[in-house]
Amino acid sequence: MGRMMPVAYSKLVYAQADGIARVTLNRPDKRNALDRELISELKAAFIDAGADEAVRVIVLRGAGKDFCAGMDLGELRNLQELDVMENRADAESLRELFVQMRRLQKPIVAAVHGRALAGGCGLATACDLIVAAHSAQFAYTETRIGFVPAIVSAIVRRAVSEKRAFEMLVRAEPFSATEAERLGLINRVFEDSAFDSQVEEFVSHFRSLSSSAVALTKSLLYATDGMPWEQAMGAAVDVNTIARLTDDCKQGVAQFLKKK
Repeated sequence: MGRMMPVAYSKLVYAQADGIARVTLNRPDKRNALDRELISELKAAFIDAGADEAVRVIVLRGAGKDFCAGMDLGELRNLQELDVMENRADAESLRELFVQMRRLQKPIVAAVHGRALAGGCGLATACDLIVAAHSAQFAYTETRIGFVPAIVSAIVRRAVSEKRAFEMLVRAEPFSATEAERLGLINRVFEDSAFDSQVEEFVSHFRSLSSSAVALTKSLLYATDGMPWEQAMGAAVDVNTIARLTDDCKQGVAQFLKKK
């Protein structure tokens, strides 16, 4: 069993053990609401996980009763004082986080309990995989206050059908974990009573997989999104070729043939 090594963050907790990096939003009194500092710390935590060769998978969770309730109220008040360029820079920061998460070679799993609302729902959606407790609630609530769930819309549109995406993003109604799974927005729903153990089992599976193969698969999946079919097939050939040259593939094939 690896030793948990907390990193000095003020609004999240980062720890790594046995190939799993655990990033926990740690503002339970604020329902883990997002502010500039927390977004900055998330970027730093993903950099730390990405640079650690021992890490196979990253788990993102929230402390307390909820995953994340969206933007901090103080941040919302501050937005009213910003000019157009300052607002653009603020929005750009969230875009940078979501792009960073997509480019990170290691898979990020959101483990959602309680509520994931507005920007919190967006943060979960930006992860590669989402597992949720049966009682979890999701909602893109931005349109209720004249805001737009703009940054996350490109991800939602790729996860579900156009009409479902429109309904989710515009109506601002909460939907259950079961409904989110049915629509294809999340991957698994676990019973509340066994949530922690089932999350652990789900993410631990990545320890048995080739880290280079997972990284190449993630990169290919997102790189080919929107490509014409023949171009996507060409990219697939390139990745297939690269994969054959990795140590993981050479060793894996050799072991497989030895068994046969």
